[in-house]
Amino acid sequence: MRNLIVRFAILAGMLLGLPALGVILSGLPMARYLEFPPETAYVTHAPFSWPVFMGYLLLILLAVIPLLIRAVRGPRKPGAYALTRYPFPWWGWVGTAAGLIFWILAWTRLPWFEALQPHTFTPLWLSYIVVINALTYQKTGRCMMRHRTGFFLALFPASAAFWWFFEYLNRFVQNWHYTGVHFSPWEYFWYATLSFSTVLPAVLGTRDWIANVSWIQGFKPFAAIRVHHPRMLAAMVLTLSGAGLAGIGAWPDLLFPLLWVSPLLIIVSLQLIWGEPGMLDDLERGDWRSFMAAASAALMCGWFWEMWNYFSLAKWEYTVPFVQRFLIFEMPVLGFAGYLPFGLECAVIGGIIGRLSDSHRGR
Repeated sequence: MRNLIVRFAILAGMLLGLPALGVILSGLPMARYLEFPPETAYVTHAPFSWPVFMGYLLLILLAVIPLLIRAVRGPRKPGAYALTRYPFPWWGWVGTAAGLIFWILAWTRLPWFEALQPHTFTPLWLSYIVVINALTYQKTGRCMMRHRTGFFLALFPASAAFWWFFEYLNRFVQNWHYTGVHFSPWEYFWYATLSFSTVLPAVLGTRDWIANVSWIQGFKPFAAIRVHHPRMLAAMVLTLSGAGLAGIGAWPDLLFPLLWVSPLLIIVSLQLIWGEPGMLDDLERGDWRSFMAAASAALMCGWFWEMWNYFSLAKWEYTVPFVQRFLIFEMPVLGFAGYLPFGLECAVIGGIIGRLSDSHRGR
């Protein structure tokens, strides 16, 4: 528990303190980054750039194409196509019906629903969480909502805190902003916290379902990633991540990708420095299943986030430097790549919460 507190203090200190320190040292007014709710636009983003767009696209393709080829052509374990052994549970049908109802309510402007129109996000995603757990139960006979209930419930408050970190980092780059409604500071805090609480349960529930689909089995064995001098490498990555976070406010157009990757880099680096088990252990053994399941889960959730957001009243819009073109819903197409490391971050946080939940249950 002490190591966990220390790691969290380091992570929170770097994510919260370093961007603020960089802004202060750059002579920028810190007050505008603390506006609550955040409404003022003060970052002027770089216009679309074909060279930058193609550079990002090339990097994404180099990372993703080998994984796609493996998913399509990789070996399958015996029984991977076994028929489902369990019926779809009744509560899954309830979640499906609720999801359809709230989807309709989110995309329409019915006069009698006007007062509640801005608040469809949370019930829509609660319905999704129930349905994805039902799909996992249908495939395996188990799901975290029913069989790891303590862990499942712990994900909601952890998720709210988790996403507030990203909201804070976004203050320094302003890659997204919210439109459609205006709340007082307290209303904004509570409504947003309630919405943010669904992120981890949705992504990790989707991961559990994807972990049991046939194509994921082809990622064991896969390319083994062996890290030489892991503590030295971790220290270097931690230092570079810290330097990048300190500069994110001064150079938001150049460093905005750190918003998505820096939490993952910091957590994994600290795990390596402390010699604790982490995501890289599986990759070192050539087992990419959990890696692929987590990244794919966030991408799948990202599709639903962006789709359901598109016609909602309370919604977000993007302003991403250099690549703000070729939108899918409100998201520029290359922006979907950000969901891949985000899924890994969700998995790492979920693993920490899971170990805490299991140790508490074992007492």
